[in-house]
Amino acid sequence: MAKKNSKKANIDKALNSGKIKKDEKEISQNPEEEEQQEQAQNVVGGKKRKRDSDNEEHAPPQSPQKKANTSNFVDMSSEESKFGEEVELNYSFDSLDVSEQTKKAIVDMGFTRMTEVQARTIPPLMAGRDVLGAAKTGSGKTLAFLIPAVEILFKLKFKPRNGTGIIVISPTRELALQILGVAKELLKYHQHTFGIVMGGANRQAEVQKLLKGVNLLIATPGRLLDHLQNTKGFVYKNLKALVIDEADRILEIGFEDEMKQIIKIIPNENRQSMLFSATQTTKVSDLARISLRPGPIYINVDQEKETSTVEGLTQGYVVCDSDKRFLLLFTFLRRNLSKKIIVFFSSCKSVKYHAELLNYIDTPVLELYGKQKQQKRTNTFFEFHNAEKGILLCTDVAARGLDIPAVDWIVQYDPPDDPRDYIHRVGRTARAGGRGKSLLFLLPSELGFLRYLKQAKVPLNEFEFAKGKIANIQTQLEALISKNYYLYQSARDGFRSYLTAYASYSLKSIFNLNNLDLQKVGKSFGFSVPPKVDINMGVSTKEQKSGRRAYKKNEDSNKKDYYLKQNSKSGSRQWSR
Repeated sequence: MAKKNSKKANIDKALNSGKIKKDEKEISQNPEEEEQQEQAQNVVGGKKRKRDSDNEEHAPPQSPQKKANTSNFVDMSSEESKFGEEVELNYSFDSLDVSEQTKKAIVDMGFTRMTEVQARTIPPLMAGRDVLGAAKTGSGKTLAFLIPAVEILFKLKFKPRNGTGIIVISPTRELALQILGVAKELLKYHQHTFGIVMGGANRQAEVQKLLKGVNLLIATPGRLLDHLQNTKGFVYKNLKALVIDEADRILEIGFEDEMKQIIKIIPNENRQSMLFSATQTTKVSDLARISLRPGPIYINVDQEKETSTVEGLTQGYVVCDSDKRFLLLFTFLRRNLSKKIIVFFSSCKSVKYHAELLNYIDTPVLELYGKQKQQKRTNTFFEFHNAEKGILLCTDVAARGLDIPAVDWIVQYDPPDDPRDYIHRVGRTARAGGRGKSLLFLLPSELGFLRYLKQAKVPLNEFEFAKGKIANIQTQLEALISKNYYLYQSARDGFRSYLTAYASYSLKSIFNLNNLDLQKVGKSFGFSVPPKVDINMGVSTKEQKSGRRAYKKNEDSNKKDYYLKQNSKSGSRQWSR
């Protein structure tokens, strides 16, 4: 304990020496002062399948929906359907032809005016049309599909014995839980049942609930397919609508095969479908073609906008050498302890290490990443969601769709290698018309990434930080890591995972492992001399489907060579001192 207090005292001494003060003005630009500061310079400007276990009591209610238009699929690159153009937009929720129960719930939720995606999407969905919607994160699309979904259940008088009438598919557990929360509020005055099935949760408890009848079911793809294939008594033959939220993300993380199987299993006749995606890709188009009926409406509320990110978002980047990265991050966080901040990292073990370190040196943070147990992830999400201030360290598991209120800052400590990932990350702040700020860390060798952001219509300013005001705690940090066994092991794992993640970036011309100064990278993890680690450059076919972050580690880290080597057969590289 004395050693720990000694390390903390050294760090506190650095804090109090004038290098960093908690009460100082923020080191980044305020939106109000942005135009007056000359430091910031613009640089970017299906087959049908029926179940044999049907019972008379599960007979479906008669649907009032009309058959869909059988015209050709609307090309995703074309203009919005005439249906959307001819209807004059009314942004008032009072204008919607919905049940009194739904109207009352909307009032209780505090909403009076619809967002653009809601105003454009809800009317055609209420008319029974299939919709492919493209909108930025934070645009309010959750209510855009839940309101029509609830009204379908209401009009058809769905009861538990009718089984599942609506399925909402979400890419991640956290987003699924969030949708469940909104659905609970929206169904407050309705009698319809709702529930969730997702990986990591108690499967038997889910089975019991499905057997009782879940009218509105929110699910992650893998667990939903599991129940469709294996849960006897799961009544889904009366399915009236399928919602696929964050379709691009579902496909990016490797659920393409599962989605195809799900669509083959669920009823296809008279099923309305709603597909939402923040970005449009060939795979999203293919999924739309097999899941939507002929003649769907394509609604893109962002097509004519000059930027790909929401208004009210102040975005900047800072150029920083590897050995100064953690010092700058630490300084920034200590100066903004009264704010709500999300910090993105490229790997789970890097998140774990930095969370352990920051908590140890009295900078309280929460951590959220994919390999956590589900209960831990759920508790962390809701703790940060409900907090007025705090710091959340996370991987991209939190980057898509999550609606966390009043986030002041998005910090991308490890940059993404795709502008789309950048857009999804910053979409956690300035949501629903609010304001927020983002900060992107870049190495000098990574400045070429700005060209890709410019092409993606992402406006960025350069933020400058006075070197004299950055906390110089490197000596104390290295002493702490060298003497604390558990922190050393965690730092070593984080260091290895950072290099492995970096090696898996697709933009090799910008994010090149050979361009990294390992001595400086090691210092950012608290090492005076970088440890010997092995990384495996080979990625299996299945992992490639799961995207950049599904890298594969080489567990053998006990080789005796002390130089960088590359094995041409295995693709394994060894980094050492």
